[in-house]
Amino acid sequence: MTEASPPPTEAAARVWSAMQAFVAAQDRREQLREALGLGRGLGRVKVLRMLTRGPLTLRDIAEANGVDAPYATVIVDKLESRGLVQRTAHPDDHRRKLVTLTAAGREAAALAERILAEPPAALTALSPGDLAHLDEILARLRLPR
Repeated sequence: MTEASPPPTEAAARVWSAMQAFVAAQDRREQLREALGLGRGLGRVKVLRMLTRGPLTLRDIAEANGVDAPYATVIVDKLESRGLVQRTAHPDDHRRKLVTLTAAGREAAALAERILAEPPAALTALSPGDLAHLDEILARLRLPR
């Protein structure tokens, strides 16, 4: 007598749990903290990465990060004190400020991107066939754009 397969919903729940645990175990905060020296959270790194697409107002930064304007100001103050961003007058409204990356900020953002894009060792240790199979499965799970 063969053992019955678990119902698909149980298997899906188990796989989902394993995927979440795998991703959580690949936390790069410590590596980012050591490389960039921007503190414990990822808010400052997130703002640096956002600014690679172009200047933003403090309001844009606050809204994109789900924080209030005073906290966005604290984030930008810290980045500015490190020489990573600068504030300039908004061309359409001199009461508002635009936050722009400096050359050092672009370098820091690029370093953060490299750290976050580096695949975990467990993934690179998979055989080419396993990676191809995993890639195929993940491609089927992607939402249509």
